[in-house]
Amino acid sequence: MSNQSVTPTNNLYEQDYHLWLEHTVYLLKNEKFLELDLKNLIEEIESMGKSDKNALRSNLRMLLMHILKYKFQPQNRSNSWLYTIYEHRQRLQEAFLDSPSLKCYYTEVFDNCYQHARKEASIETGLPLSIFPKDYPFSAEETLDFDFFPN
Repeated sequence: MSNQSVTPTNNLYEQDYHLWLEHTVYLLKNEKFLELDLKNLIEEIESMGKSDKNALRSNLRMLLMHILKYKFQPQNRSNSWLYTIYEHRQRLQEAFLDSPSLKCYYTEVFDNCYQHARKEASIETGLPLSIFPKDYPFSAEETLDFDFFPN
């Protein structure tokens, strides 16, 4: 903790976010729970969970879109597409290692993410939306499999 004078923690949050974090950690480590800025601490923790879920959905949409492009534009397959598929599978797998409960969320949002990825693939490729099946042609497990590439 720095030697700067500390204003009441609820004001500190708005004045100097990083210092607020340091002070909050200090209070937690020293079990000074009554001095915690609970309102902002709760807000930050909730925000962290939302960020993880947003990142999962974003990575899943990108992965699904590239798998669709790979499947429906075989003439345009590139190392860049392979890398993007690998990268987003890796990001999702790492998220599941850090937070195994996100695997349930992955299953929960899979269909919705596929519908967005389908539209994104249509826009990016210029192919009609009808080219991409309404129901995802592969399993959620195949999508995460580093060795799976559709023909």
